Amino acid sequence: MKRYLCVLAFATSAVLAVALLASSSKSFAASTPQPAAAEVKIDNFSFGPVELKIPAGTTVTWVNHDDIPHTVVSTDDAKTFKSKVLDTDEKFSFTFSKPGTYPYFCSIHPKMTGKVIVQ
Repeated sequence: MKRYLCVLAFATSAVLAVALLASSSKSFAASTPQPAAAEVKIDNFSFGPVELKIPAGTTVTWVNHDDIPHTVVSTDDAKTFKSKVLDTDEKFSFTFSKPGTYPYFCSIHPKMTGKVIVQ
């Protein structure tokens, strides 16, 4: 009888411990912040939206929906960000870590311009 009670107490403790771990890991996962993301569409020789306001730490992805190639190049300094030539449906992403204004353009079609404002 003693052995049965010891085994029962141990099994109950193990079940409770597993239940507590499962519930605490769910709440931890739910409270972990996910990185922010935004998208700029390239279509009809334009960037949309032309001006994008985002918080610092956001990753912006440009997607070329045009039938011809385009690029995404920082106006201030091409070293800040510069995509390869993007064919139809190709993407380029950049994470903006510092607040500021980041103007950009398409180096193939320089009249195509846009701006990312990081707050």
